[in-house]
Amino acid sequence: MAEILIKHLVKTFGKVEAVKDVSLQVADSEFLVLLGPSGCGKSTILRVVAGLEDADSGEIVVGGRLVNFIDPVKRNVAMVFQNYALYPHMTVHKNIAFPLEMAKKTKAEIDSAVRRAAGILGLDELLHRLPEQLSGGQRQRVALARAIVREPQAFLMDEPLSNLDAQLRIQTRLELIQLHARLGITTMYVTHDQVEAMTMGHRIAVMRDGVLQQIGTPQDVYRRPANVFVATFLGAPPMNLIDGALEAVAGGGWRFHGRDVDVALSSGVLSPPELQHEIEAHADVKLGLRPEHIRIAAPGEDGGIPGRVQFLEPVGSDLYLTVEAGGGTVQVRTDPDSPLQTGENVSLLFDAARVHVFGADGHNLRRDAPRVEAPAELVEAAS
Repeated sequence: MAEILIKHLVKTFGKVEAVKDVSLQVADSEFLVLLGPSGCGKSTILRVVAGLEDADSGEIVVGGRLVNFIDPVKRNVAMVFQNYALYPHMTVHKNIAFPLEMAKKTKAEIDSAVRRAAGILGLDELLHRLPEQLSGGQRQRVALARAIVREPQAFLMDEPLSNLDAQLRIQTRLELIQLHARLGITTMYVTHDQVEAMTMGHRIAVMRDGVLQQIGTPQDVYRRPANVFVATFLGAPPMNLIDGALEAVAGGGWRFHGRDVDVALSSGVLSPPELQHEIEAHADVKLGLRPEHIRIAAPGEDGGIPGRVQFLEPVGSDLYLTVEAGGGTVQVRTDPDSPLQTGENVSLLFDAARVHVFGADGHNLRRDAPRVEAPAELVEAAS
């Protein structure tokens, strides 16, 4: 097991800069998820760490050893691919054993390691089968077993569940969580699926267009997004955004004004006084609020924002409302037994303490929002 440090990584393909000066730290035994849309650079980072791609600049340090110029097979990391990469003509036993055979291990050592890995992943009864005789979930476990037998310092997993159906993804996700808890091997895991990221990662690193947007625990990233992209990429439905402007209130504080929206911001929500100039410079802002932080006002309850129900989406445990309000649409998470109907006029109440304000540059102006550059500073302090 080992810590992984990525320092100021840059990787280009022709004129395309796939990774732009990314720095991050993966602690020993940590499960870090790289999350982002297709083409954001997350898989490229993984491939550079594995040695399948060369960095244009920057350093990759695994277990205290600079590995930029070390062959992939000597980096002591194991990659698990999206397509499993199993040899179709080999049995499960031979597929798992292959890296050990390449390392010239003895037959006894190979057999012992294969049976141990197969036992961990419940493959004991499948060792004689060919990959075509296995389900998708079984093939993925074989790929994991092949990685385990190498006893690597780190696992690198590139969208390993994306080829599985929904139910099997849930089952295999739980198996991966249990496997990490049992082995404690440092893991970098790439996905575009926010549910995988939120449920599996100790921390999440959110990527966009080759740039690291934010890194933190799943709850921190969800509750305190650094910018508009993170706020809308995490969450289903995503965070509501309403265009408007800030107005300073006499005696201190701020109010948000948008179309049919007037919200007093709770004391301490926005950045401290030394950043007041930045807030004023971003007077045209977006107000952000998660669907679960908006509620429908009770009859006779004052202070709400007028709206009209456009759609109802029952999802079992919740009911999501799409409400026409504030010059656009707002999504609200409410009680699944709500008697509301399409076309009904409602009044929306915002949880003022949970409101986010995003400036013209897209950054979150909340006092407790992280600065985007924090991950790089963390790495520099650790180096």
